[in-house]
Amino acid sequence: MIAVEGCAHGDLDNIYASLQHLEESENIKIDLLICCGDFQAVRNENDLESMACPVKYRTMNTFWKYYSGEEVAPVPTLFVGGNHEASNYLWELYYGGWVAPKIFFMGFAGVIKFGSVRIGGLSGIFNARDYYSGHYERAPYNNSDIRSIYHVREYDVHKLKQVEEPLDIFISHDWPRGITAFGNSEQLLRHKPFFESEIKDGTLGSRAAEELLKKLKPSYWFSAHLHTKFAALVQHGENGPVTKFLALDKCLPGRNFLQVIEIKSDAGPHEIHYDEEWLAITRAYNPVFPLSRKPARLMPELPDLKGHRQWVQRHLEVHMKPFDFRPTVPAYDPTQRQPISVGHVRNPQTEALLQLLELSYVLDSSLESGTQKSSPISSMMSVKDPSEIILDDADDDSLPDDVDEIEASSEDTVDPNDVALEEDLS
Repeated sequence: MIAVEGCAHGDLDNIYASLQHLEESENIKIDLLICCGDFQAVRNENDLESMACPVKYRTMNTFWKYYSGEEVAPVPTLFVGGNHEASNYLWELYYGGWVAPKIFFMGFAGVIKFGSVRIGGLSGIFNARDYYSGHYERAPYNNSDIRSIYHVREYDVHKLKQVEEPLDIFISHDWPRGITAFGNSEQLLRHKPFFESEIKDGTLGSRAAEELLKKLKPSYWFSAHLHTKFAALVQHGENGPVTKFLALDKCLPGRNFLQVIEIKSDAGPHEIHYDEEWLAITRAYNPVFPLSRKPARLMPELPDLKGHRQWVQRHLEVHMKPFDFRPTVPAYDPTQRQPISVGHVRNPQTEALLQLLELSYVLDSSLESGTQKSSPISSMMSVKDPSEIILDDADDDSLPDDVDEIEASSEDTVDPNDVALEEDLS
């Protein structure tokens, strides 16, 4: 059984309490939790400085407890990034990795296996302004970069388009463009009437996600971002496969933020593993990783994916489980204020994966020259003025970026008893 949750907004205590209530009340066992973005893996006060949201809504919430080990996730958890994230931390794990014990980030784009279930994911939201740029942002982020870093890039979408083997599940934060034509859009507009103009002119949702939906044709596609539940069935051509799409709300009382589905899988063990095809794609495309504002130069000819796949098979037979979680910065301490760190910290998981694939580490390269910045952890702890980055109360991007503003704290408490087991998608 797999549970799917919409926008998490760092409210892990309530989400996990809801899952445990479902397991007890319905006598079921949930094997995996999937979160569709705005996860907010905030480890300490410094991470709040790298999260794009109105300053008055920058709160620690509960993820730091799981990062520090004070709490442990009761079920393996998988998530993609949204547009309200601690982007400095997720950039450490661009290729994916554990953000805390039993909590795995899919990376900016990625494919993993959970048992025999194959899951793909794309983090961020679509914005045409940055789509063709490289990943040029580096911490500490300015007022523009703190927003652009979560904008989807063509490079990551292009890599996902190279996936040929079937996917059981795909996860994105924003919806595929045009998806409302395959569901009850009238009901959606009764709940969200301000979507009407975007639905009519075809701009609601992500163009990149639309392209991936048509190319990958997964059995299930899950999204969040627009804070409402919406289901659709997409038929891919006459007599072609069907994708069951479901968007979910955020974790609040009375909201449809949780769905439990049953997907056929081998007997187990039900653990997260690297995906062989995706490792081959990563190895093939990492040499052209775009790191500047300039449009990414994608390979004019396809790389030798078959050759990279054979290399992965020869070298990684016994090392397909992700590397163990290791903390990289101190966890939040409610009893004292911590110094604010500056710059990029290399995550041992990322370094180990790149060494395994015989690839260079480029996540701390400078914007244009490609040279590396020094990044010893000792230099990360210099004190910075916390007021240096100030965000207005509204995101300067157009809808649907604005839809994800966090509601007032008075709505933040969820009673687990309010959540019921929802019917499977049909």
